[in-house]
Amino acid sequence: MKLLILGGTEFVGRAVAVCAMQRGWEVTVFHRGRHEAPPGVAVRHGDRTAEGGLAALAEGEWDAVVDTWTGAPSAVRDAARTLTGRVGRYVYVSSRSVYAYPAPAGLPEDGPLAEGASPDDGSAEDYQLAKLGGELAATAAFGERALLVRAGSILGPEENVGRLPWWLNRIARGGPVLAPGPRTLPLQYIDARDLAEWILDAVVAGLGGAYNLVGPAGHTTMGELLETCVRVTGSEAELRWTDPETILAADIEPWSDLPLWIPPGELYDTMHGGDVTKALAAGLRCRPVAETVADTWAWLRSLDGEPPQRTDRPPVGLDPAVEAKVLNG
Repeated sequence: MKLLILGGTEFVGRAVAVCAMQRGWEVTVFHRGRHEAPPGVAVRHGDRTAEGGLAALAEGEWDAVVDTWTGAPSAVRDAARTLTGRVGRYVYVSSRSVYAYPAPAGLPEDGPLAEGASPDDGSAEDYQLAKLGGELAATAAFGERALLVRAGSILGPEENVGRLPWWLNRIARGGPVLAPGPRTLPLQYIDARDLAEWILDAVVAGLGGAYNLVGPAGHTTMGELLETCVRVTGSEAELRWTDPETILAADIEPWSDLPLWIPPGELYDTMHGGDVTKALAAGLRCRPVAETVADTWAWLRSLDGEPPQRTDRPPVGLDPAVEAKVLNG
């Protein structure tokens, strides 16, 4: 198979490139040159946001393209139009954020979507509308040959948002740790490598349309995740499980201050209650949380410096002073 990846040098795009190379596929990555491409791939450089920035893609044919773009939908529109007729399938890594809020637990792919998205939008200020606009752009150019991968929270080695890395580094420091309860709270996420493998299988199978791509609801719990972090890091950290009411009363923001955690309610159902029946039927396989945590910790320890951080996302994590105040309160 011949695969083109728009990006391919960071997190999800890189995971797709590495998995495809391991399968013996011929991989081309198109990127701006800010990060090193995976060994063995063909490289084309360009900035899709600049005028004439897609010139390097004017020639060539591929079985599929994988696009992980999170910016303005117009960039997806332009890339899709450029590649029409020369690519068999357009895989757009979207988000479950495209559903109208609140999305009830168990919502399938045909649930109501947000309103106001456009494939011609040149803005990315609203993440929900930007992702949905990207879906519209890919579908307008490729029709049934557009595969819309609506991912949930994505974890694993090389994560550049910082959710699991923050928990691992915090727990590795030891001492009392504010652990947001309830301990049995189910979580829903996807390892980037499992996401990548599913995408490649879907390309081979010729799939199209929308798929919720995240692990089954309850694949792990808040307790299992944090206790695994303690075990993997070898830390003497003490997890102090704290009820949601105490945490919220301290003006601690779910999701951003305490990554992955959302107390039960509308937002929790939206983020951790997606129906993945369709993806599972199409072959989705999810590795144990212990493997995701251990591999992410091994990657963090291998780094020479701080872990990568996306410039379009604010850093996550709880202020140590706020944590101490709650724990000592």
